[in-house]
Amino acid sequence: MRILPVGEHALLVELPTGDDALALHAELLRRQAAGTLEPVADIVPAARTVLLDGVGDPAGLAARLPTWPVPPPEADAGESVEIPVRYDGPDLADVAAHWGVAPGEVARIHAGAAFRVAFCGFAPGFGYLTGLAGRYAVPRRASSRTRVPTGSVALAGPYTGVYPRSSPGGWQLIGTTDAVLWDPGRTPAALLAPGTRVRFTDMDMDTDTDTAPSPRERAS
Repeated sequence: MRILPVGEHALLVELPTGDDALALHAELLRRQAAGTLEPVADIVPAARTVLLDGVGDPAGLAARLPTWPVPPPEADAGESVEIPVRYDGPDLADVAAHWGVAPGEVARIHAGAAFRVAFCGFAPGFGYLTGLAGRYAVPRRASSRTRVPTGSVALAGPYTGVYPRSSPGGWQLIGTTDAVLWDPGRTPAALLAPGTRVRFTDMDMDTDTDTAPSPRERAS
């Protein structure tokens, strides 16, 4: 763990791995909810860092942080969201070949994983989800697309993401969803936030899609 001051009232905590960053973020939220974390205005995780902004006593917190026990996040901690997916992406066959499986197996493997939002970025509502085993990491496309449709479910490196709006992108597209990832008229506007648990469900296996609840309604 490396702790760097950022201005007068913020700290940037650098961690060895993404799992370490996820665990520290969860521990900070747990302490904040329990009232045992000193005042901190914002806690912002990234790939291998956590930024704490609006810290009342940065020097004191920087001295205490390395002494904390930081367990892995509890498996059932955090809000849970289900996202129905049609596994019909144009890169499905390429991903299947990279994994060494038939294209139909990609849906089974992906929908069978338990994901968690590690951090958000790139575009409002875009979450970087971890949960696939390391052997399923895939490279970005050799050339990016100029337009990726809204709702595209995609893979890159160890992450899964869902494009909240149409934009350029170089991730491998394996499916599509009708879930609304970002809605300024909704509270909260983002469907996904750091720490949220996510399950993808294969819509081809859903026998009652006309009456299926929305992702927010399915949250437990």
